[in-house]
Amino acid sequence: MSNQADRFLWGTATAALQIEGASHDDGRGDSSWDVFARQEGNTYRGDTADIACDHYHRWEQDLELLNALGVGAYRFSVSWPRVMPSGRGVVNGPGLDFYDRLVDGLCARGIVPMVTLMHSDLPQALELAGGWAKRETALAFAEYASVVHRRLADRVDLWLTVNEPWVMAWQGYGYGRHAPGLQDPRQAVAALHHMLLGHGLAVRAMRADGSESSFGVAANVNPVRPISQRSADVAAARRWDGHVHRSVLDPLFGRPLSDDLVSHYRAVSDFEHVRPGDAETIAGSSDFLGINYYRPEYVGAGGDAGDRVTKTELIVPEGVATTGMGWPIDPAGLTETLQRIHAECPGVPLFVTENGTACYDYPDPSGLINDVERVDFLRSHVAAALAAREHGVDLRGYFAWSLLDNFEWAEGYAQRFGLTYVDFRTQARLPKRSFHWYRDEIARRSVRTGSAAAASP
Repeated sequence: MSNQADRFLWGTATAALQIEGASHDDGRGDSSWDVFARQEGNTYRGDTADIACDHYHRWEQDLELLNALGVGAYRFSVSWPRVMPSGRGVVNGPGLDFYDRLVDGLCARGIVPMVTLMHSDLPQALELAGGWAKRETALAFAEYASVVHRRLADRVDLWLTVNEPWVMAWQGYGYGRHAPGLQDPRQAVAALHHMLLGHGLAVRAMRADGSESSFGVAANVNPVRPISQRSADVAAARRWDGHVHRSVLDPLFGRPLSDDLVSHYRAVSDFEHVRPGDAETIAGSSDFLGINYYRPEYVGAGGDAGDRVTKTELIVPEGVATTGMGWPIDPAGLTETLQRIHAECPGVPLFVTENGTACYDYPDPSGLINDVERVDFLRSHVAAALAAREHGVDLRGYFAWSLLDNFEWAEGYAQRFGLTYVDFRTQARLPKRSFHWYRDEIARRSVRTGSAAAASP
């Protein structure tokens, strides 16, 4: 991946499960999230992704939104169960054809595609066989990745294998808040390892196809700050940072898990899932890293109310501004995060692959959505990202989350992150004030940072 300082990708992002709908159209199989959402009590008011934004049928309309926004890049994910309904073996032609059309539509509009292969929607058939807690899922992922890559690599240069592996592993297998809804720390430790292994195996398989694609992982990385300078809180913050961040970053970049983290996990795992050669498969497999940044995390030593695995507790300090999700707002944390990764992973190009905020959006009587909070959030965070770049961080692009209001996982349709308002009753799309602000910001910034449409590294 060449370093072209005058090029910068301005983009926005979505995920297949959150927007596509058409849950059983044209041969798509169920994902673990489809099954999880249909079970009572798992999502807000029982919301499911069965229809979502109906993007599967309205994709051309949504590409025109991208065109109007003026982005140079669009990050989207491929639905594994749409392409391979059983997770392995038979390829569903109509499902793969959909992404072929989508990529063609992006290229025709001069928009660089960035493809994510796994954004939480594991085929249910694989989940029933043990999901990411089983090594076989990593092998299946490499097979699936190669199928999609062979079809799209002639037009797609930027590939993310796995989105937020820690979230999928721990929120899904450890804490039960996401699919598949398990509360088994032992399986969570194994799942995270197998996701990273799957990344390494997938990259190896895709590189064997002979293309010049670039590959990476999108990781959730936040500043972790002790709630006080008490030694117990400082130690808790270090444990949480190791649990959430070092457990992903260290293996990816060839560093063994730290002794404190291994000792910590020994309480819940025997590490029998790790085999000789795994570390070498995972290390050095990333050409770049995606950073998903939303908030800082304030951590204290937790009692019974905290996280039982790490003995920590996340606390929002009194008086700190928060988003609709209740997350603290701190744009300086994005600069801090990018500088940290730049220092810990020297020579690795970075992208901000997600950054955005949930607001209480609604159309006023004239039909306008005046989401001033999101405009303020984006303005400050774009400036924070570029500040890191100006201080030497090799930052190649910024992707606002998200193009559309969508199915927000366990929050269902209660939280809106989109630059575009979606009326889920009629599927009407209404660009918000933030959409117009971002459009103007991209046009203004591109004068200084170069042509976004040509910015593929």
